[in-house]
Amino acid sequence: MSISYGSFPGTRPRRLRTTPAMRRMVAETRLHPAELILPAFVREGVTEPVPLQSMPGVVQHTRDTLRKAAAEAVAAGLGGIMLFGVPEESKKDAVGTPGTDPDGILQVAIRDVRAEVGDDLVIMSDLCLDEHTDHGHCGVLDAEGRIDNDATLERYAEMARAQADAGVHTVGPSGMMDGQVRVVREALDGAGHQDVSILAYTAKYASAFYGPFREAVGSSLKGDRKTYQQDPPNARESLRELELDLAEGADMVMVKPALPYLDILSRIADAVDVPVAAYQISGEYAMVEAAAANGWIDRDRAIMETLTSVRRAGAGMILTYWATEVAQRLNRGE
Repeated sequence: MSISYGSFPGTRPRRLRTTPAMRRMVAETRLHPAELILPAFVREGVTEPVPLQSMPGVVQHTRDTLRKAAAEAVAAGLGGIMLFGVPEESKKDAVGTPGTDPDGILQVAIRDVRAEVGDDLVIMSDLCLDEHTDHGHCGVLDAEGRIDNDATLERYAEMARAQADAGVHTVGPSGMMDGQVRVVREALDGAGHQDVSILAYTAKYASAFYGPFREAVGSSLKGDRKTYQQDPPNARESLRELELDLAEGADMVMVKPALPYLDILSRIADAVDVPVAAYQISGEYAMVEAAAANGWIDRDRAIMETLTSVRRAGAGMILTYWATEVAQRLNRGE
């Protein structure tokens, strides 16, 4: 007797979708709290958290509420927290001095969180000048008003040392300057911080989805960042950036944004043997929240679906503003 496979009605894939328990058992992709990283903003000089209009549910923290958020992240089992500092406007200048000042808000926040949670959470920090400059760009400008790549690298080296001295576990150079990973690695090693790891923003695209983030960090940006962030039509270029970052010493690599670049994420995940992260950015968050607020989509299902898609595409770590909420839901078995 011959046995035939793959023909109807003998083969019915729906048998594996019959109940929640069945679907859970055969699920190919799962989310876990340890894979989630919470981006958090801390603002200098405020006594109460400042809600972000374009990101409902997200705030600019005070130092005290940031410590509480970090403790909640530990309790929820998150993998890490990525810190962004928002200095007072009057302290910003052309070279982003608050970013290297030991008493700058980001360095203070790193010390606060490290004192609160110790090594129970991977403390990450944004290594970029855009929050700290009066022009809002990610680097130092030359006399013509253009980004000076190599002068910017010198500032990144100083930032790396300042953040490591404050107690950070991982730095995230996000400015997309050529050579930034090598310069940061050499700066860290030269200062005796060999154990501080680098999460390279390897494929960071010049995206329209960053809008709400500009409110979150009080950006002073005029113009755009198209001359240094990647061009959205290009895919192979991301693999070139990947090769360079790995050669320069990146410990982990990241794709940003997440949803519009799942193809890039998949290609990078297939190409490397280091941890791969993706950043579900402010505009992705805001779209879901706005649509849900209008009753157009199921908020909770949409959140889990988007995160699962990022995980399915190859990210082992996901930076998301829903990190603590989702981890708590996962812990409840939802």
